[in-house]
Amino acid sequence: MGAAETLFGKVIVTLSAFRLAYFYYLVPFLPIVGMLFVYILYKYGKTSNKGIALLFLVDQGKEDKIPLRLVPFALIGTWITHLFGGSAGREGVAVQLGGTIANWFDRTFKLAQNAGDIIVIGVAAGFAGLFGTPIAGTFFAMEVLEKGKLRYEVMIPTFIAAFVSSSTSKYLGLKTFQMPLHITLELDYLLLLKLFVVGIIFGFVGASFARILVKSKHFLAEKIPNQMIRIGIGGVALALFIIFLHEGRYAGTGSNLILASFGSETVYVYDWLLKLLLTILTVGIGFWGGEVTPLFSIGASLGAVIGHLVGLPISFAAALGYTSVFGSATNTLIAPIFIGGEIFGFEYTPYFVITSAVAYVFSRHHSIYPLQLIDNQNL
Repeated sequence: MGAAETLFGKVIVTLSAFRLAYFYYLVPFLPIVGMLFVYILYKYGKTSNKGIALLFLVDQGKEDKIPLRLVPFALIGTWITHLFGGSAGREGVAVQLGGTIANWFDRTFKLAQNAGDIIVIGVAAGFAGLFGTPIAGTFFAMEVLEKGKLRYEVMIPTFIAAFVSSSTSKYLGLKTFQMPLHITLELDYLLLLKLFVVGIIFGFVGASFARILVKSKHFLAEKIPNQMIRIGIGGVALALFIIFLHEGRYAGTGSNLILASFGSETVYVYDWLLKLLLTILTVGIGFWGGEVTPLFSIGASLGAVIGHLVGLPISFAAALGYTSVFGSATNTLIAPIFIGGEIFGFEYTPYFVITSAVAYVFSRHHSIYPLQLIDNQNL
């Protein structure tokens, strides 16, 4: 998985740079390539068109296997989205690669009685290999399939898979985001109040992203049942938005917004909102990719804005948003805390605990993964 994520991640970087160089030549073709991909997917993909939902279905015993053909479809679909300017992330493919390959190993070598356990291990390896956060990857995989239930019985192999995958991708030269904060803070009552306030805001934004995303998918599928027509019409609108809203500022993963939030570049007060809406549009009409990295960028840019308002150091507020919006949108609590530690420094863990916990409570069970379980019931 470390090698696979390195290949995937490096191609994404190369395609993104190519898009920036030839922006006006590529983005207008977004709806055309989207329609072509959907046609091929539905003609040859079989159950692969279910995407990341297959991981949840296999874990719940509603599907027997994840077809290996999901791997090339996930890779190519996401590469197309990024090359032609869609607003999407990468973790969807990372998780799907991990789960698919792990499921294949399980079926081939009979590794476990419970297929869901192997899915957890694969998801951890995929997440950690791409983001370079093995501890967060471990807990994300253990808690994302079912809210409130940790798979303690597979913790050790999950840790091993995550650390090996992360170490492999690092050895192979995949660059990951690291931003030590170097900020001195004292946790007094005023700071605690500010953390609660920003935690509530981050929780609301993350939950709103998840809720609007799920509802928009259902709405668009109901109004435009034909997937090719849906992605064609939506792709035209998306391409126009991407071109005319700051000429591609909201295309791709949103890593430019993340870097701006922690640097000296301008962060507009509406950056987080436009990134949120365009990511929902991209994924909602059927383009492949992911939501996690856009969630990081939404949270970071929102945090940079909020930091000015409540009197928090900008980079610190951006880090809180980076972790908390992700956690509230994915219905996870432990993973965002450790993402904060692994990326920004473990000395700030108490602050990530507070804001992530508040955001988690105020997200009210909304998740970007509609098949995620709560007490064995679908959301």
